[in-house]
Amino acid sequence: MAFRLTKLLAPNGSIMANNRNRYSILVRPISNTSMHLCFSTDQTIHKRQADSLKYEDGGVIDQDFQKWHNGGGTFHKTAYVHRTAVIEFGAVVHPQSLVSENVFIGSGAVVGPSVTIGQSTRVGYNVALTNCTIGDSCVIHNGVCIGQDGFGFLVDEQGNMVKKPQPLKVKIGNHVEIGANTCIDRGSWRDTIVGDHSKIDNLVQVGHNVQIGKNCMICGQVGIAGSVTIGDYVTLGGRVAIRDHVCIASKVRLAANCCVTKDINQPGDYGGFPAMPIGKWRRQVAAQRQTFK
Repeated sequence: MAFRLTKLLAPNGSIMANNRNRYSILVRPISNTSMHLCFSTDQTIHKRQADSLKYEDGGVIDQDFQKWHNGGGTFHKTAYVHRTAVIEFGAVVHPQSLVSENVFIGSGAVVGPSVTIGQSTRVGYNVALTNCTIGDSCVIHNGVCIGQDGFGFLVDEQGNMVKKPQPLKVKIGNHVEIGANTCIDRGSWRDTIVGDHSKIDNLVQVGHNVQIGKNCMICGQVGIAGSVTIGDYVTLGGRVAIRDHVCIASKVRLAANCCVTKDINQPGDYGGFPAMPIGKWRRQVAAQRQTFK
């Protein structure tokens, strides 16, 4: 049915719209808790009261989520959010999460259920945090994903590839910085850990069960496979690759593009594929150049 609508002001201040067939719809102001629609004709009145707000497309807004006063974001009523925290418009904090004092959460970020964020931590735009705890004074740059399932599968008795359960968490220490679009997977048999004061560049993949020590420096495009153990003060150059279940001692430095295929037990500098002490690798490169002259 086509309507020609004319706006009229009702006595109570709401807007009434009439058409030539004498049907009218009265739309009262929408509050945070309810919505009233009254359909009327000359003979009868039909009323419907909704217990929750609705979007224009018909989707229902969950009443358990509320608007945060500082920034305009959304938080669940069971989450604990310190009054000094900022949750920007478009960010969402889910049930049972804890957001400490002076935390900043940028637009588009999602803080999943039961996530803990320490004080003075900054969470950038479009970050996804699930199944994790974040320490104090951390910086999580735009697009980071922490706490999603790791890449673990096995073949069942029928020969089909099935998912291996990933039930554990990610634990990020204090004063850690994680670059844009880095992904850190949660553990399957032990928690994934990043130690205090470690710094991770953009586009780094940290697999499930990985444990990284304190004061480590991990450059862009590094790939760390599952269940790797890395000591303290380790530096990984750009695009370093580390195979699964490898242990790397403290104070090891790996040159860019090298690949670690076995344990490194002694501190020092390493490079090449497979990774070897840096002096040996340089001699191999020099000898190879002499061969092709």
